[in-house]
Amino acid sequence: MNLKHKLGTKILFFDGAMGSMLQGYIAEHPQLPEQINLTNPALITDIHKQYLSAGCDIITANTFGAYCTKFDNVEDIIAAAIKNARVAIDELGLQDKYVALDMGSVGKLLKPLGELAFDECYDIFKRSLIAGEKSGADFVLFETLSDTYEAKAAILAAKENTNLPIVCTMTFEETGQALTGADCLTMVALLEGLGVDALGINCGLGPKQIKTIFQDLIQYASIPILLQPNAGLPRMVDGKTTYDCDATEFSDYMLEFATSGAWLLGGCCGTTPTHIEKMVARCQEVAPVPIVDKGLTVVSSYAKAVILSKKPVVIGERINPTGKKKFKEALINRDMNYILNEAISQKDKGAHILDVNVGLPDIDEEQLMVEAVEAIQATVDLPLQIDSGTPAVIEAALRRYNGKPMVNSVNGKLEVMEKIFPIVKKYGGVVVGLTLDKSGIPKTAEGRLAIAKTIVDTAKQYGIDKKDIIIDTLTLTVSAEQEIALETVRALSLVRDVLGVKTILGVSNISFGLPNRPLINTTFFALALHAGLNACIVNPSSTQMMDTIHAYNVLACHDEAAAHYIQLYAGETIVKETTKLDLKEMIVKGMKGNSYDETVGLLKQQEPLTVVSDYIVPALDAVGAAYESKKVFLPQLIMSAETAKNSFRAIEDHLARMGVKQEKVGTVAIATVEGDIHDIGKNIVKALLENYGFEVMDLGKDVPIATIVDAVQTHQLKLVGLSALMTTTVVNMEKTIQAIRSVSKDCKVMVGGAVLNETYAKTIGADFYGKDALASVSYAQKVFVKGI
Repeated sequence: MNLKHKLGTKILFFDGAMGSMLQGYIAEHPQLPEQINLTNPALITDIHKQYLSAGCDIITANTFGAYCTKFDNVEDIIAAAIKNARVAIDELGLQDKYVALDMGSVGKLLKPLGELAFDECYDIFKRSLIAGEKSGADFVLFETLSDTYEAKAAILAAKENTNLPIVCTMTFEETGQALTGADCLTMVALLEGLGVDALGINCGLGPKQIKTIFQDLIQYASIPILLQPNAGLPRMVDGKTTYDCDATEFSDYMLEFATSGAWLLGGCCGTTPTHIEKMVARCQEVAPVPIVDKGLTVVSSYAKAVILSKKPVVIGERINPTGKKKFKEALINRDMNYILNEAISQKDKGAHILDVNVGLPDIDEEQLMVEAVEAIQATVDLPLQIDSGTPAVIEAALRRYNGKPMVNSVNGKLEVMEKIFPIVKKYGGVVVGLTLDKSGIPKTAEGRLAIAKTIVDTAKQYGIDKKDIIIDTLTLTVSAEQEIALETVRALSLVRDVLGVKTILGVSNISFGLPNRPLINTTFFALALHAGLNACIVNPSSTQMMDTIHAYNVLACHDEAAAHYIQLYAGETIVKETTKLDLKEMIVKGMKGNSYDETVGLLKQQEPLTVVSDYIVPALDAVGAAYESKKVFLPQLIMSAETAKNSFRAIEDHLARMGVKQEKVGTVAIATVEGDIHDIGKNIVKALLENYGFEVMDLGKDVPIATIVDAVQTHQLKLVGLSALMTTTVVNMEKTIQAIRSVSKDCKVMVGGAVLNETYAKTIGADFYGKDALASVSYAQKVFVKGI
């Protein structure tokens, strides 16, 4: 039976950890876990048999890191892994068991945070996925992903190159965020939009720690949920990695998750056949809790999700060339900084979503749209509305978009819907439907409702639910057809009450040709809001329009106790228009395209040390504080660091022209330990260290202990940073630390990685545990500046 058909008939049980089971063997026979599929297939088969005997329904093939970046013979490894799993099932004479093609992270951050291109990431997944389907996998499990962009590349590679059902889980910190900032709602919006068959959480945390995150999943998800927590948190006992959640405690939590709505349960790092056996015994009689479609209309970026509900959402209209001479010039000149300034300004003024339209005659709209979307998402964390009349432009933007976007737009013309709806369905999104057809825009509210119904009904034929449609009843110029204005408003109420669909309007069209346009705009806006308008496309810099929405939110009880209104208007605080960002603001906002020239300008008037102390350092400190308090996330942190790097480069060039060489704070060597090819964490630490003035000696990934020891001795290093993602490679981290200690008493060692925590780090002899990249920078500063 296909996995899709099995879902919901019973709770399905995955197996537990593979890496933990292999840890001892790899310590004696050093090799990557996936190689054991070929070198000792009997061992892998035996582990599978232990989990099958424990009662699991699904075994995950030993293919977590089986990628062409790691193995030239990746197809052979995957084929052997699937075969080993099948042999285990056959030897036990079992039926109705499933084999999952297990796919972890490829181990690199995607651009703009890292160096891996989206298409390259897609191709890496594609090769392994094709091999997995050919070898007989029943479905693919993407797991331990920490970046929604990588998840999107993986899912598209599976959907476009295989017929495998797709399950996708991500790894979260205890704060409820993934590495690049996604929370549960952001993840759910993206993965449901892309059409996965189940989603969930794995690794990183034990069942106790994921409990709150699971509650968020239950609140938002409308598809089956998988939970695969670790066996608690890791610690070192007698030189061996162990976990603090035994099988009985683990099964208690899993029973709670099953009775609360999880449909698939399993274990990650530290879980054993005993954990799985007790989990199955406790949960096998539990009937799956029926899934209720939450009916949420959600758009998202990589780190921020916006639910369209009764409280109106502001969509910034300024990234659109219509009627904007300077913007047209910026597009022609490919001036991305102009676009980014508009994006930042609109966010600062209160926009929740940004409309992006770059359509002009005689330009390559498709290429420019992709560039604009990528640049904006590298700087601003707001969701975007992709706005174009050309299907190819929409598809190109949706493919590269990191999140679940709005799509503007379709209308009641069949040929338009036939072109746009398949694109929206493939990539996931909330599509705007305009109430016009071949006959134009109806004069009556009932006529527009009829077109809206056609759009909703047609979308359903393409598998698009009405929660992913938002209807624009179209604002017309009141000076031309005065009686039409209130029909537009009345149509909003009809769409809401009859179809149960969200609504959107571009408001300012109403006043063309009239004096005192803001007065007409705000009055019409207030009427539309009262009629149920969910999203408004306006200029957030318009004080009158924003005043109206803030006042409406108080009157409609969307602003509890008028708290936000009071905060904005108490003391009649005037928000001044910002005409130009200074260097500090550029760094805080990640405007790396501007910072070099701005720094050059400052150096004409101020000393380099003054620029560093008055602008760069305070900016980095402000971003660091915001990161620590979870007001910004890794992408913003890295973009701010890159912006500061451009400023430092300008200072270095300035000093070089004067014949002065700038000294680095100190030299830090970093490496991913032997046996581990994941360098996401290492590369993040490298980027931040460099941007804080350190010389970084990057020794690479899968680095032999001898290489690290040689670097310590040759360069008399004061600090080494070690990274490990896999349970099976932490033992090499401990061996590396011991080897460093044997040749240097002065060299400090800081460690980091998903399988570590502070207690574990101390146990293996590290001087410091870096819970994130910024913490590692702070420690490095203490080592070199304070001499700890």
